[in-house]
Amino acid sequence: MDETILVERRQGYRMVTLNRPARLNSFNEDMHLALRAALAEIEADKACRALLLTGAGRGFCAGQDLSDRVMGEGAEPPDLGWTIETYYSPLVRQLRTLPLPVVCAVNGVAAGAGANLALACDIVLAARSASFLEAFARIGLVPDAGGTYFLPRLVGEARARAMAMLAEPVPAATAESWGLIWKCVDDDELMGEAHALCARFAEAPTQGLALTKRALDASSTHGLDEQLDLERDLQREAGRTPDYAEGVRAFTEKRKPSFRGRG
Repeated sequence: MDETILVERRQGYRMVTLNRPARLNSFNEDMHLALRAALAEIEADKACRALLLTGAGRGFCAGQDLSDRVMGEGAEPPDLGWTIETYYSPLVRQLRTLPLPVVCAVNGVAAGAGANLALACDIVLAARSASFLEAFARIGLVPDAGGTYFLPRLVGEARARAMAMLAEPVPAATAESWGLIWKCVDDDELMGEAHALCARFAEAPTQGLALTKRALDASSTHGLDEQLDLERDLQREAGRTPDYAEGVRAFTEKRKPSFRGRG
């Protein structure tokens, strides 16, 4: 049986590829479970200091595979809340809280939950031919997998509402100009740039970056006083890491630091 997730070890990081190209890498139960297992293994491996997430074939991810959602006349509707609670919400939480940088290379269409999976990553690169589509309104649903959380914070209320309610594709170049993603690059440069970014993170102070992620995630719900207190606490923790000591030594010795990361 074909593997729904491919995991490739690189020097200091791993590349995870969604691998159902015939279905535009849409999610079924097997792919959910395989991806979550891969993320758990990555988190447990202290030698892994970054993650690159991408898709096989001509698309990144088309969201939920709807082939198992077709209902006959009079059939009992599925409990989609159970699906979200069991699969999508835990996946987004797991991805968001990984204690290392997560780079997403969107190589084609990212639709529905697939778009929001990409937005849950730390840094999103997209091929110029890629697009982002909040497709839920086309089938009478509400954006899930964190869509209603990420969109207003990234692009503002007006654009978030239009993306969610009109369900029109947003080209990668527009996504970059809106601040939905970090960068749009030419198709043939996408993976090279994504790998270079992960190689850079593989030599970075991983614990400090993980604490930075925590601070940024908390800022949207904190007032200034709460955020200042959190910065104090996280900085105290960062100041006790070997990487901070190495960073200061390297600065005073005018050399490149050799960070240990999570090791």
